[in-house]
Amino acid sequence: MVLKFAVRDGRLSRNPADGIQLPRSTSSKHGYLTHPQLHQLAALAAPESTVVLFLGYTGLRWGEMAALRVGDIDLVRRRVNVERAVVELATGKLVYGSPKNHQRRSVPFPAFLAEPLEKAMAGKRVGDLLFTAPSRQPLRANNWKRRAFDRALGEMLEAHPELIRLTVHDLRHTAASLSISAGANVKAVQRMLGHASAAMTLDVYSDLFDDDLDAVGAALSAAGDPAVVGKMWAKPENAARQEHLDEPRDQ
Repeated sequence: MVLKFAVRDGRLSRNPADGIQLPRSTSSKHGYLTHPQLHQLAALAAPESTVVLFLGYTGLRWGEMAALRVGDIDLVRRRVNVERAVVELATGKLVYGSPKNHQRRSVPFPAFLAEPLEKAMAGKRVGDLLFTAPSRQPLRANNWKRRAFDRALGEMLEAHPELIRLTVHDLRHTAASLSISAGANVKAVQRMLGHASAAMTLDVYSDLFDDDLDAVGAALSAAGDPAVVGKMWAKPENAARQEHLDEPRDQ
């Protein structure tokens, strides 16, 4: 991709990587938490519990969550307006810009998050950051991870050794899993997560739709069961239709 842009910029006459077949990438297994597990992780991460629950139920990316301002929260409609994101450079500088894919979106949050979000907003102005570090400075991913997430996850794994070792980004995957299990369709999940297309959502979370395939199989079994079909054709109107179909036809 870099070489392609170099050609476009006139710095190279041709792209020497053209035609090279790259190995097929394989997606790593996502970590999903259930509702009780997510709440347990949040409790263990106190006093950062709200951040854990917020990420686990809205599916926002870390940079989108860390860039939220008080004015981005609509407590009446229970919506989060995602309009920007923050990136931390290697130098430590924080750069604010548009979200990934440059798409603004409105994301719902569950009613039980309204109270803790209202507490996070208390005493702040509309343009102030919603979530901050204990020093009231902007949240930084690595600092927050060491301060709250890693500690809580360590205790969580002691209680649930069967869980895979989660990352902060797995809270986003958890939000997708909980939404799909609650009956959300692919298009709704796509809009919630800010994916470029529904096809991308299906590619990333294809494993979460296995239950839908089971439901299709069950529905087909019920509709095509010989006993059911036999009863349907045993109805008088269908019997008459069958006799008509069985009548000899003129050649």
